[in-house]
Amino acid sequence: MLRRNIRLRREYLYRKSLEGKERLLYEKKRKIKEALAEGKPIPTELRNEEAALRQEIDLEDENTAIPRSHIDDEYAKATERDPKILLTTSRDPSAPLTQFVKELKFVFPNAERINRGGQVISEIIESCRAHDFTDMVWLYVIYHLVQLLTLNCLMWLLDMTLRTRKAMGTMPEAHPHLILNNFKSKLGDRTANILKHLFPMPKPDTKRIITFANQSDYISFRHHIYEKHGGPKSLELKEIGPRFEMRLYQIKLGTVDQTEAQNEWVLKPYMNTTKKRKFHRRLT
Repeated sequence: MLRRNIRLRREYLYRKSLEGKERLLYEKKRKIKEALAEGKPIPTELRNEEAALRQEIDLEDENTAIPRSHIDDEYAKATERDPKILLTTSRDPSAPLTQFVKELKFVFPNAERINRGGQVISEIIESCRAHDFTDMVWLYVIYHLVQLLTLNCLMWLLDMTLRTRKAMGTMPEAHPHLILNNFKSKLGDRTANILKHLFPMPKPDTKRIITFANQSDYISFRHHIYEKHGGPKSLELKEIGPRFEMRLYQIKLGTVDQTEAQNEWVLKPYMNTTKKRKFHRRLT
């Protein structure tokens, strides 16, 4: 199993190293397609490669015309089965954190909770792979257990309000509808993609709604149910909790114990000034 994981990881990293070349090839073919469609001359810098590129264009179809990335590999089979999530914490969690994990078990369909005990994270991840878990949420880290490499999405949790602190009603277990608001940038789309694949597809008549709303790179989580009392305008929306705020800290192509893992994105608050903001990707 260890040798297989090492081999798959090497293949994954090799494919990822080709993404820049594939993107460059895609841009060359796009310029040739545009020139042919508009009846313009082929760009001078591409004339030596025109014959080979046009041959590749003729062999393309809808699936091969657009270059794929490592992100495509991570969620390529996400819709084939419902996500299965393992929830755990640090070795010595506080009482509020323990209660919070219990509530999250009902927030995520098909979730299982374990006590961390003396287990190390690398052992838990290997156990997740062996038992077909798709994701592991180690508060406060989300791991997407892709076949080739683990995705580590680290978020800070802020302003947590537990259900026990408010009378928020019963917790339904139906698959929820998702609302992902204000994730407009490339990084925002990446973050929304990670969050939405923690949940299975809902049925059309589900009355449970989960919202992830981004404002100034702070993500608000809200959990509601709705009831109909007649016409389409007579809907009653009721919050059932829990509620909390999150802030993305890091996206890493590997687990915490992998020192060689590549950082895809890291929060840099010192760059969050008007002059430097354009160089630091945001969620919107």
